[in-house]
Amino acid sequence: MFGSRFLSVFIPTVLSAKAALGASLASDWPEFRGSTGQGMVSGNLPLEWTTSRNVAWKITVPGQGWSSPVLSGERLFLTTAVKESAKLSLRVLALDPETGRQIWDVEVFAVEAGKAPGIHTKNSNASPTPLLAGDRLYVHFGHHGTACLDKSGKILWRSDVLKYPPVHGNGGSPVLVGSALIFSCDGATNPFVAALDKHSGKVLWKTARETSAKKKFSFSTPLVISVNGQTQIISPGSGAVCAYDPADGHEIWRVRYGEGYSVVPRPVFGAGLLFISSGFDRPVVMAIRPDGHGDVTDTHVAWSLSKGGPSTPSLLLVGEDLYVVSDGGIASCVEAKTGRVRWQERLGGNYSASPIHAGGRVYCTNEEGTTVVLKAGAKFEILATNALGERTLASPAAADGALFIRTENHLFKIAKANGS
Repeated sequence: MFGSRFLSVFIPTVLSAKAALGASLASDWPEFRGSTGQGMVSGNLPLEWTTSRNVAWKITVPGQGWSSPVLSGERLFLTTAVKESAKLSLRVLALDPETGRQIWDVEVFAVEAGKAPGIHTKNSNASPTPLLAGDRLYVHFGHHGTACLDKSGKILWRSDVLKYPPVHGNGGSPVLVGSALIFSCDGATNPFVAALDKHSGKVLWKTARETSAKKKFSFSTPLVISVNGQTQIISPGSGAVCAYDPADGHEIWRVRYGEGYSVVPRPVFGAGLLFISSGFDRPVVMAIRPDGHGDVTDTHVAWSLSKGGPSTPSLLLVGEDLYVVSDGGIASCVEAKTGRVRWQERLGGNYSASPIHAGGRVYCTNEEGTTVVLKAGAKFEILATNALGERTLASPAAADGALFIRTENHLFKIAKANGS
C-alpha cells in the first residue's frame, strides 16, 4: 500500500463537526451515473459553491484517473493509475465519505513500465467507474483486466483473459445482471461484448460485434432495461446500438447508424423509448422503440436529432424532457416522445462529464471544472455557475445531499454548510 503520504485532506472547520459525529450516508451511488444508471439523484444538492464555500472536504488523489467515485454506506471507492519507475500501478482507494480519510489503498493490476498502450490526452488508464453490489466491489480497467474485491480491500478474483487492441485507452464501465458482469470490449479490431461470472471471474459468454463501421473502437457503458418482461442489455458500439440477452449474449435487435464510432454516451430509457447518441464525427441523438427483433433500423426509430448531439456526455431523461449537452457546450431540452426541441442554448466551455438531475435542477460540469446549474423545464434558466478552477472530465457522483466532483488531482465533496 502507498500509505497516508499520498493522500492529503482539506476539511473546512464549518463542516468538521458533522464529520466528527460519524454520520453515515443515507443513499448510495453504486455505479456509473448512480443507482438507475441514468444520472438521477434522490433529494436535493447544493445550488452554489466556491473553492471554499460549501466544500466539506478536498483530497489529493494519487496518480491519474477519470473514473467516477461510487458510494455505499460508510465507504467511497475510487480507482486510479499511478506511474512508478518500474510499473503502472492500477489501484483502488477506499475513503470515508464523511471526512475524506483514506481507509485503504490496494493495487489490483501492475503493468510493466513502457508496456501499457498509449492513451488519448482526454483519457486515463483508470477511466471505467467501479460497480458496487452488496459487499462486493467490481473494478474494471478495460484491456488491463477486471477484478472483484470485498469492502475490506481483499482481492477475491482477477481476470485478464479478455484481450483486445485498445485505441486511446479504456472507458466503458460494467453492469451487473444476476451473476453476469457485462461490459464492452471495442478495440481497433474484432470488437465484442462479454460477461464474466461475478463469483469467479470466468468468462460466461463473448459476443462479437459485426457492423460496417470502418473505425471499430468505442467506449460506451451498457444499460440494463426491461421490455415486456424481458431483460435487455443495451450496448452502443461503432456503427450500431444492439440489445443483448444477458443469459447467453445473443443479439435481440439492432439499429444501425453508419460510420458513427468512438461512442461514449451511456443510453437512457423511459416513456417506452431508448435514447442514444451515435458518436463521432457527427453525433445523432436517436429515440428507439426497444421491442423489436433483428435489424429494426427502418421500423423502430421514433425520431432523430442531428444538431447539438453529444460525442461524450451521456443524455439525461427527466420526466418527459430529454436533456442533451454537446461536447462544445450546447445544451438542449427536447420533448422526449416527439423530438421537438423546447430550447437550445450555449453554456460555455467544453463538456465531457455527464449531466445529473436533482431536485428540479440539471447539473452540467464542464472540462474547466465549472458546474452550470439549470432549472429543469421548458424554459432555459441558469440558476448558478460554480467554478472549482481545475480540469475535470469525470462525471460527478451524488449521495445524501452531497456532490462528489473529481478533478485532475483532487476529489471534492460539495455539501451545504449548516443548512446554507
